[in-house]
Amino acid sequence: MFNHVMVGSNDIVRSKRFYDAVLGVLGVGEPTENINNTGQTRLFYRHDGQAFGVGEPIDGESASAANGGTIGFKCSSAEQVRQFHDVAVANGGTSIEDPPGLREGKLGAMHLSYVRDPDGNKLCALYRPK
Repeated sequence: MFNHVMVGSNDIVRSKRFYDAVLGVLGVGEPTENINNTGQTRLFYRHDGQAFGVGEPIDGESASAANGGTIGFKCSSAEQVRQFHDVAVANGGTSIEDPPGLREGKLGAMHLSYVRDPDGNKLCALYRPK
């Protein structure tokens, strides 16, 4: 369904440092850097046929986080959910909502953690046991 997801950044160097560390937990390598015709830098992280981008807004305005928006990253274990959270916080992210851990609900059991990146974008790490 999706080709890519992209968030804006007000400090691309800070964002690269944050996402290199956090996405590295998931086995994602270095991003491809692209500078468009008007000079904005974009970083594209590719993994398992998916792409996640971070870029300076093309319109020249400040980047802002979506109110009500969340980007979820699939993890391979409960431990990876915790590590995603801890690495995010250690690299300038902010822990939000409940502490990382198991949640039971109508959708079944899942391990979740929520953080905001340094620009305020809401990220979720999720592992659903089989």
